[in-house]
Amino acid sequence: MIVVFIAGYVCIALENPLHINKSATALLLATVLWTLLAATDPTALPVYVDFQDYLLNHPNENFLSWLTKVPLIEHLGGVAEILFFLMGAMTIVEIVDVHGGFQIITDKINTRKKTSLLWIITAITFFMSAVLDNLTTAIVMVALLRKLIGDRSDRLIFAGIVILAANAGGAWTPIGDVTTIMLWIGGKVSTIHIMDAIFIASVVSIVIPVVVLSFRMKGNIRRPEADSNNQTNIQLTNTERNTVFFLGVGALLIVPFFKALTHLPPYLGIIGGLSILWIVTGFMHKRRSEDEMNHLSVNNILKRIDTSTILFFLGILMAVNALQTGGQLGALSASLDKIPMDEPGKYYLITTVIGLLSSVIDNVPLVAAAMGMYSFPIDHYFWAFLAYAAGTGGSILIIGSAAGVAVMGMEKIDFIRYLKKISWLALLGYLAGCAAYIIQELLMK
Repeated sequence: MIVVFIAGYVCIALENPLHINKSATALLLATVLWTLLAATDPTALPVYVDFQDYLLNHPNENFLSWLTKVPLIEHLGGVAEILFFLMGAMTIVEIVDVHGGFQIITDKINTRKKTSLLWIITAITFFMSAVLDNLTTAIVMVALLRKLIGDRSDRLIFAGIVILAANAGGAWTPIGDVTTIMLWIGGKVSTIHIMDAIFIASVVSIVIPVVVLSFRMKGNIRRPEADSNNQTNIQLTNTERNTVFFLGVGALLIVPFFKALTHLPPYLGIIGGLSILWIVTGFMHKRRSEDEMNHLSVNNILKRIDTSTILFFLGILMAVNALQTGGQLGALSASLDKIPMDEPGKYYLITTVIGLLSSVIDNVPLVAAAMGMYSFPIDHYFWAFLAYAAGTGGSILIIGSAAGVAVMGMEKIDFIRYLKKISWLALLGYLAGCAAYIIQELLMK
């Protein structure tokens, strides 16, 4: 299974030379891994149990108990939450885009100097990600970049920095990144402590790449000559544009509070916000002509969602879940624990390696394995460092984080291009942030 995963990963990385779509590779990879898992260990691991057969053999059980016997369905449920959240967030952003809502922000950004714009975009992304989450923020910021930067090669560099800034910003708050949320809900870190402990490391991890890139960037950006995503003669009033913009942003901002208040998964909050925006825009345009209504309708906007990216998410996450269910990730975590070093150096090294691995393997199962292995008290330095490492390490490769995959799909950035242009900056920032955290901890003792 490990060999197959590595082979599939290489095919994804070489998508352009091989002319094989990464989504097709990821879906096939997931299928093959789960098939191998079922074939090699059918008795110890009930990968699939037919519902009717289960009830015949267990007459006192029910549907919910059957689900607990089917790891494949259990993992699919977790992946589906991410996919529905992604679809909802992308649809909201597209609705705002079609209605010209982002013009409210782009009109305020007057600079055309590349270095100035780089710092502005980085700051907005970093702090927005802390309030929203890295996935949603990356989607919103890429939509903004399309309005600000006309040259594709320049825009892809900025999109890479958006990935770094979104992951760095999401790591230092309990609601900004899925792994930090896991540690927070699991009682490993408290709100104030996690923000205080890794804020400096998160800032360093993004400031270093931006400083380096600032010295390499020259000249001014070229604004898009026309809005290629919304070339239409439809006239929208400022009231309509502002209404859609603030409803859309509000639908995104309310998700963390919805989760905190109801303890329900974030995808319910995002689809609830989408439904409200859908209803409001329907009433807003009811007096328009049929052609105008068709262009502005959510039914039409849904066609613009990148289904290929969503299928790639499905494939790669299910492939990683197969490794988790098969025990390979648990064995990897256990092998890291055998490093012959004393505390705290041992755990600093383990956490740093976990962050590097999260650029290749989804950080969620890695963090889950670490949470199951160690029993450190709440707010122990290990947990805070783990939140930073798992949150920012995924930036090193474009498919190492949800934000990276989303941007990859929206801007069609290939794996090799990101590796050449951004990965070394991400690695430099990641290691600098690790050093900043360790120094901070040593000085506080």
